[in-house]
Amino acid sequence: MNEHGKDLQALLDTPMPYGKYKGRMLADLPGHYLNWFAREGFPPGRLGQLLALAHELDHNGLRELLVPLRRRKTDLLL
Repeated sequence: MNEHGKDLQALLDTPMPYGKYKGRMLADLPGHYLNWFAREGFPPGRLGQLLALAHELDHNGLRELLVPLRRRKTDLLL
């Protein structure tokens, strides 16, 4: 899996570490919450990078890119 694929997979595997949506996977955060970060500023480091990616996917209607990765994850769990 290339670097971009790993970033997309990280959205499915990384829980939000704090706030209203603590524990929810980054890929499942609502758009309004991601928009708030985009306005107020993403946190530094890897978390901020992943939140910015989640925002880009949501804002541009590209969340469907995660569907094959979700299926793959589900298949591996079975």
